[in-house]
Amino acid sequence: MSESVSVEPIEVSAGEKKDLLDLVDEQQALRATRKLPPEQVPKILLPYQIRWHLDQANVRIAEKSRRIGWSWGCIAAEGALEAAAEHGMNQYYMGYNMGMAAENIGDALTFARAYGMACSAIDISREREVIGEKRQDITRFRLTFASGHIYEALSSSPWNWRGRQGHALIDEAAFHRNLREVIKGALAFLMWGGRVDIISSHNSEENDFFDLIRDVKTGKLPTWSLHHIDFDQAIREGFFQRICLVTGREWSKKAEQAWRDEQYASYPSQEDANEELGCIAKRGSGAYFTRMLLEQCMIDGVPVIIWSKPGEWVTDPNRLAETDIWIKDNLKPVIDNMTSHRSVYGQDFGRSGDLSVVDVLQQRDPSRWTMAFRLELRNIPFDVQAKIRDYILKNIPMLHHAAFDARGNGQSHAEGALQLFGQARVSCMMATAQMYMDFFPKYKQCLEERSFLIARHEDTVSDHRRVVLRKGNPTMDDGHDKGADGQPRHGDSAISGLMSFIATLAAGGMIEYIPIPSKDDRYWGNDDLELGSKGAY
Repeated sequence: MSESVSVEPIEVSAGEKKDLLDLVDEQQALRATRKLPPEQVPKILLPYQIRWHLDQANVRIAEKSRRIGWSWGCIAAEGALEAAAEHGMNQYYMGYNMGMAAENIGDALTFARAYGMACSAIDISREREVIGEKRQDITRFRLTFASGHIYEALSSSPWNWRGRQGHALIDEAAFHRNLREVIKGALAFLMWGGRVDIISSHNSEENDFFDLIRDVKTGKLPTWSLHHIDFDQAIREGFFQRICLVTGREWSKKAEQAWRDEQYASYPSQEDANEELGCIAKRGSGAYFTRMLLEQCMIDGVPVIIWSKPGEWVTDPNRLAETDIWIKDNLKPVIDNMTSHRSVYGQDFGRSGDLSVVDVLQQRDPSRWTMAFRLELRNIPFDVQAKIRDYILKNIPMLHHAAFDARGNGQSHAEGALQLFGQARVSCMMATAQMYMDFFPKYKQCLEERSFLIARHEDTVSDHRRVVLRKGNPTMDDGHDKGADGQPRHGDSAISGLMSFIATLAAGGMIEYIPIPSKDDRYWGNDDLELGSKGAY
């Protein structure tokens, strides 16, 4: 029996509208093209973008590299033109998070101005979608053109197509939670002369988007039009030359090759680079957190404090005294500089083989947690880590809650915090496959909504990319990466991020958990274990 669905409008306060419009402006401020005179904007479209504009097929699907200007020069450029035309149609853009919607509506407005087309300012509305017992608020960004057509950017949900007709624009399709249903709902537009675009980079072979590309290539969907543009092809068609034009760099073939190699080298593995840039889907499990998602939640200026010691320091009789001095010189100034807002603490514990990573965040506005600082400890003895833990928890402003990865060696560390601060302030999390299933989707949604802002750092990206889908559920894979310090990492800041997110959920009491396998089991993939009895510290 299908679940009942209802949609009702809800009010967006003036303050929140301002915040959302500020988000649009923030996204546009990152665009290098913002410096171009409006009349020059349409003139810099590249051959692969123009081919897309000339293709009038009812259903188009694009298998593309990241970072090549597709959302800007294909989706927004064409959508604004079609919405402005008297015989055009409404445009409905659907990314997988609010940040994408904010970016796209700003791009559409840029092109409307460049074309000299009359349209409204950006309007914001919200609806509450109720499906059975689930509730979800949907924010819509809208432009209204003199033609009477609208351009709307909204969040990913099959129900969002209801009551609408026009051109469906599904961006980064491989990363939508329910792609098959999203596409099924969009295809209803075709009955009344509408169009459907499905655009994405790859997200593993275990993905509906990969299956659709394969079906088009093998002739199973003969009416669908396929576009393929990988990073090297985009460069051959002038992509780097356009970057030089917009940014004022001097172009040369040598500079182009060096820039190309630099982009590939920025990925932690050749397999990752091939997937995101070369349009070659990974075999097996796909990364749960995309680079695009993580980058949109990263902010500059967050202190990242790193401390490491040689193995023999564990027996140094002066280590605790030295730690006091280190705390005074490194931690105290950062904590003293924190704002007077609620704070949370999350830690992934490591002793010798892995890092200890501590994330401290603050709720600086009602709907968003912002990272105040990150601490990374490598090869630091247990007693020293306990001293640092206690200093942070005692001194950060308005401690709301702390959550610890309490597996293996981390159990003693977490228990020490519990004994000192009590159940109301500390949760000791024993992460099982079930705990990952329960909390990783909520953490991901928080990032998608940009209500959890984290430090801008490449190690954060590589750590979170170690969270993969296995049998349809998020878990940690068994690989390691080389960090910025040249030392091995294994998803450390992904777990500290998850712990700090869990701490934000606490309402002053303990959080239940299910006991987990050891840290070695987590790292080497043995997470399909029988679940033990429930428990919580």
